[in-house]
Amino acid sequence: MSKSLKRVRAALETAGIDSEIREMSEGTRTAADAARAVGCAIDQIAKSIIFRGTQSGHVVLFLTAGGHQVDTDKASDLAGEALGKADAALVRAETGFAIGGVSPVGLISPVRAFFDPRLLEFDTVWAAAGTPRHVFSAAPRALISACGALPGSFT
Repeated sequence: MSKSLKRVRAALETAGIDSEIREMSEGTRTAADAARAVGCAIDQIAKSIIFRGTQSGHVVLFLTAGGHQVDTDKASDLAGEALGKADAALVRAETGFAIGGVSPVGLISPVRAFFDPRLLEFDTVWAAAGTPRHVFSAAPRALISACGALPGSFT
């Protein structure tokens, strides 16, 4: 088991989240791929979208429903600073995960996080578990609490 997957599992246990972690043989590069593999609605996929704050230089996490796109202008207003693309090195340095497998829990350092209220419409959502091939299930409120995300309108 990878270090990233171990961190996610430990974070879920610490948060008291009863979760199923699944390995996907085909990978879960897109929300549509993940939804097909898991057998759920696309919006039940909780995507971790990472931006770089242009003033702070730090990453900002937007946890959004799989079928939604982050509107950069709305996200910037919510974050209180302009947002730009976060490169792979910054994402890895601040989250501990590689792009394509960024989990909203088990990050190596705290990051500012916001969530899409659409996620609250489901009993269960699925998120990346630290690798491009693993996902985990969680009740949305428990997941949001575990990653310290604030609500926001950014899609």
